Amino acid sequence: MQEKILVLDFGGQYNLLIARRIRQQHVYAEVKSYNGITVEQIQREGYKGIVFTGGPNSVYDPASPHFDPGILRLGIPILGVCYGHQLLAWMAGGEIQAAENASEYGRVALSAAGGILFDGVPPESVCWMSHTDFVSAVPVGFRITASTENCLCAAMADDARRLYGVQFHPEVTHTVFGNQILRNFLFKVCACRGDWTMEDFVSASIERYRQELSGKNALCALSGGVDSAVAAVLLHRAIGDRLTCVFVDHGLLRKGEREQVVRVFRRQFQMNLIVVDARERFLTRLKGVTEPERKRKIIGEEFIRVFEEEAVRLGKQDALVQGTIYPDVVESGAGSAAVIKSHHNVGGLPEKIGFERIVEPLRELFKDEVRAVGLELGIPEELVMRQPFPGPGLAIRVMGEITEEKLTVLREADAIFREEIMRAGLADAPSQYFAVLTDNRSVGVMGDARTYGWVIALRAVSTDDFMTADWSRLPWELLERASSRITNEVRSVSRVVYDITSKPPATVEWE
Repeated sequence: MQEKILVLDFGGQYNLLIARRIRQQHVYAEVKSYNGITVEQIQREGYKGIVFTGGPNSVYDPASPHFDPGILRLGIPILGVCYGHQLLAWMAGGEIQAAENASEYGRVALSAAGGILFDGVPPESVCWMSHTDFVSAVPVGFRITASTENCLCAAMADDARRLYGVQFHPEVTHTVFGNQILRNFLFKVCACRGDWTMEDFVSASIERYRQELSGKNALCALSGGVDSAVAAVLLHRAIGDRLTCVFVDHGLLRKGEREQVVRVFRRQFQMNLIVVDARERFLTRLKGVTEPERKRKIIGEEFIRVFEEEAVRLGKQDALVQGTIYPDVVESGAGSAAVIKSHHNVGGLPEKIGFERIVEPLRELFKDEVRAVGLELGIPEELVMRQPFPGPGLAIRVMGEITEEKLTVLREADAIFREEIMRAGLADAPSQYFAVLTDNRSVGVMGDARTYGWVIALRAVSTDDFMTADWSRLPWELLERASSRITNEVRSVSRVVYDITSKPPATVEWE
């Protein structure tokens, strides 16, 4: 029987980041809503351990999410993280108070007082905090195992019942020994073997959809990007020719994008591929629209309508396959999480769609995991490792109203920037890089004449999960070449700037 860890979701935005860190230790983890699974189901599934995740509420708020107290009597090891730490203390009989002026956010010095979770962790280290409440009194049977200057109970342990809590976030890289703490929970507390691989995920997914979609037809929303490409090949392995891929040219593609998609999927993978030219249709709907969320909603709805029409033309299509990945879900407001920006395949979907179901085989994976799945499926590395491209395309890289002129300018500038990065041998160094056409014009001079052209912003970031990202320190010489080429080769551009904002506070995309 495959060993697995249950990550119980109470509405925080980092529940699957915890699951991802666990899977990186070759232990399978799955996320379930706190109100979507019963004590009996948990016991029947045979979980090796449970992690209570964060949430947006205070545990003493009657409306906040709580768990069934029966979980504590199952004898399964539990680790509470942030809200989960406070909730574990609260439900076990401890006390929680508002931090008032002692709340913590960001990197904080952590003092560990021993215990199995901190085996191999030095007495003094750094953790990442994000809380306004704190455990003011631990429950009977617990002892405090770590503290910070403003948080006496930064960690607690009841070794007899194998119940543990940490106020900080061990899943983020800012907690220096976070992985070690998770490893201690998995291997020393839960006695996991750590023998789960991405090969297991692929084989299990193929078998799952082979059964769930038996005798059914499906359309795949193929954008040509990494996520939809991996989803398409995965589903093709499961249901074969009953999968039809639909590629919509919405007029918001990068230079050469349409030609590349057709070449790879028709010739290389020999998949059923339909190309729909919807450029005029999308640009007409987007005319005069400047608000980013409105752009995304329009594009999301129009995508679905195109697919519905293709489904009618092709005959009965039971499912729509999408390359949704976890950062899309989080930013679109999963569960009780706040909406950061709606992704066309999540928060941008209309309420009514003409399919029996949406199939999202990658919904619980991060970008690096998606790429690992792609390689496991035998997709060529040059396709798997290519630059991510958002479903709304250049619509969210053209600030303000979208026009044919703006799109032409952006395509050329973006192509030049990507060419220069590849020429410098840095194609794999930044995790994502692209150009943005701002909605500003700037005075310039060419020859003896005054110009008043567009401002192009260049963006490059480094990340391993796309939940957080740091701006890339590209060589000045590279930026100089890109700027020079763009201002000389792209008409109506008079200025180029470089975005040096990390995520957070910014997002990777500008809209």
